Amino acid sequence: MGDVTTNQINTYLTFVLSEEQYAVNVINVTSVVEFSEITRVPKTPDYMRGVVNLRGSVVPVIDLKLKFGLGKTEKSIDASIIIMEVKDNEETVTFGILADSVEEVIELEPSQIEPTPKLGTSVDTEFIKGMGKKDDDFLIILDIEKIFSGEELIQVSESSSSAGSQESDE
Repeated sequence: MGDVTTNQINTYLTFVLSEEQYAVNVINVTSVVEFSEITRVPKTPDYMRGVVNLRGSVVPVIDLKLKFGLGKTEKSIDASIIIMEVKDNEETVTFGILADSVEEVIELEPSQIEPTPKLGTSVDTEFIKGMGKKDDDFLIILDIEKIFSGEELIQVSESSSSAGSQESDE
């Protein structure tokens, strides 16, 4: 075998929310689909926009702009849904996140990632892995598993289950 290097390069999918660049590890991304019709599910948080049918499966869709207090993602020619999988204990939760646009897949070395800036004690930045540097621009690298609490992931998972059972009741 060859030398094992500690300079681990990570691969990220970059996307835009409210003119800011964000990135998520591609390990969590299963696909990117067009922003299609979303069926609203009653009694869910505002940021949970509803569910979509993805190859016969019911997938909940989250609006990160609403979750982050940045307004609502509007349907446009560039808007997309990034389908992701996150492990929560033993269960894998599949959901989509809305993006104003999906940019590209990039590789970042650890030296290109700055630690999350300290923004005071009242600002929760636990869901930010760091600030990536790409050319002269920064991108916010999200820890998708920390954006949602365990309780929120359960709610997302349950909303897709209840929406799926409603569809099969019809």
